[in-house]
Amino acid sequence: MYRIISGQWKAKRISAPKNFDVRPTTDFAKEALFSIIENRYRLDFGSISVLDLFAGIGSISLEFASRECKDVTSVEMNPKHSAFINSTATELEMGSQINVQRADVFEYLKKNRKRKSYEIIVADPPFETEIIKYNELISLVLNNNYLKENGVFILEHQSRTKLEHSNLIDTRKYGNVSFSFFKPNEQQPETNNPEEEQDSTTL
Repeated sequence: MYRIISGQWKAKRISAPKNFDVRPTTDFAKEALFSIIENRYRLDFGSISVLDLFAGIGSISLEFASRECKDVTSVEMNPKHSAFINSTATELEMGSQINVQRADVFEYLKKNRKRKSYEIIVADPPFETEIIKYNELISLVLNNNYLKENGVFILEHQSRTKLEHSNLIDTRKYGNVSFSFFKPNEQQPETNNPEEEQDSTTL
């Protein structure tokens, strides 16, 4: 069970079937996370795009939708979990806000390179994920234009897992759960085509 912290469905409790093998972000950690997002980034939730990776049963996706975010993409491989997100979103009249994609996150990121970018990307991989897979995930997100220039990638992981990356700007610990915040890659300045420069000098 988890609770929607704020917005239209504030205090709404969501219960998944008992046979679901899920580990939703705790209410305490989620409340702290959204406090950071609101106070540090000051984004207008009504006009941003969000990508929720390893969406589980929708704790993060539904939180954004409750806060009037109209463009949430939830990627979840487990068919029961993805169906649960869909049915819950429909029940709460959020169906038009949340786009559920049933897919392996790594394959999804490889297939959709540079198609769309987001202000916020959140990922909550399984706790047993190895560091090499964390690094692959970070690379796929940051090196394929998934993040907008003012965006942030937030990766949830065990507190004992120590991540290192040049784009890592902060890590916040809440018990055995930590959130690491990554900035986008710096935009490369556009370079003029040498042939164009040559042509311009001959005019």
